[in-house]
Amino acid sequence: MNTFRRASTRPVSRRVVLQGLVAGVGAVSFPRYGRAANELNILVWCDHADPRLIEGFEQANGVKVNVKTYEGTGTGLSIIEQSRPGDWDVFMVDATDVPRIAESGIFAELSDDAAPWDDMFQELSTSPFARVNNKLYAIPEKFGYYGVCFDKNTVDVSDARRGDILWNEKYKGRIAVYDYYFPLIQLIGLGLGWNPPDLDEEKLETIRERLIAAKPNVKLIGDIAGVQNALVTGNVDIIFGGAEFTVSNLIPDNPHLDWTIHENAGLIWTQGLTILEASQRKDLALEFVKWVMSPKGQGILATSECYWAMPANSRAELDVAQKEILRWDEQPGYLEESVFAELPPGDVDAIMLDIWTEFLQS
Repeated sequence: MNTFRRASTRPVSRRVVLQGLVAGVGAVSFPRYGRAANELNILVWCDHADPRLIEGFEQANGVKVNVKTYEGTGTGLSIIEQSRPGDWDVFMVDATDVPRIAESGIFAELSDDAAPWDDMFQELSTSPFARVNNKLYAIPEKFGYYGVCFDKNTVDVSDARRGDILWNEKYKGRIAVYDYYFPLIQLIGLGLGWNPPDLDEEKLETIRERLIAAKPNVKLIGDIAGVQNALVTGNVDIIFGGAEFTVSNLIPDNPHLDWTIHENAGLIWTQGLTILEASQRKDLALEFVKWVMSPKGQGILATSECYWAMPANSRAELDVAQKEILRWDEQPGYLEESVFAELPPGDVDAIMLDIWTEFLQS
């Protein structure tokens, strides 16, 4: 597993603190490493610990699901590494990490009938991170964007849609920045007309200059909990880098909050479900994957108390209000004008980290 330490020790992603954002939401207890045929052990992000999702599968299949939530890919891999072979059956993973982890052989190859591809949004059904060397390892199940969250009472929607709001003097001292280096750098690159694979040392120098120039407008740089709290309390009016995963679950009680992607281009994140090769319950694990990908399962996952985001299945069971918050009707346009965030290669990653460190310290 040491092969993946570099990818695993990056600064934590947007999910790392989400489980603490909603009162009463936390990791489902994991009492023991069950090996019984009627038990399933899943290692997942906090949205999969939603009782509606777990209990629905347990009742339908007459089984017990043991859930452990983790924070960050490195932590998840460490848990697997320190466990006995076969202790874990299902592993939820940030899609950008799939190609590197798949090289270790810990993921089982999946058959195409593991997902309802015909019902999925086309861009998700052809996700570049689902397959490695033409072998299917991860089922794209939930996605969203890096964009902008804002207070509609104080921020012009047209300004929020612009890719240059971070540099808008109108909002000086009213902007929080989500502290996640490579997607935010890629998002700024998109605003300059460069897709993630195009970023090289020269282009990154331009992005560095842009980032440093924006610092006077920034009041706060922080994790999801920090920037979200600042927006809700009115300490800032904008979160640059946030989107549906930051505020959607808050909008029903805070209708003045909103989110959007940039008009010039959006940056997509996605997560996937995998089955571990060492699992002795692959058939049951596959049924769990199919349950999560069903219209009902997708509706629950999309609106988990932990955080909301778009379901990969276009037939997900969501009500009118939930669809409106998630910009359901705008997805065709959003997806058409967006690209996937990508884990940068080693040399580019190192430059990005240096740039972000300078930005934080400037």
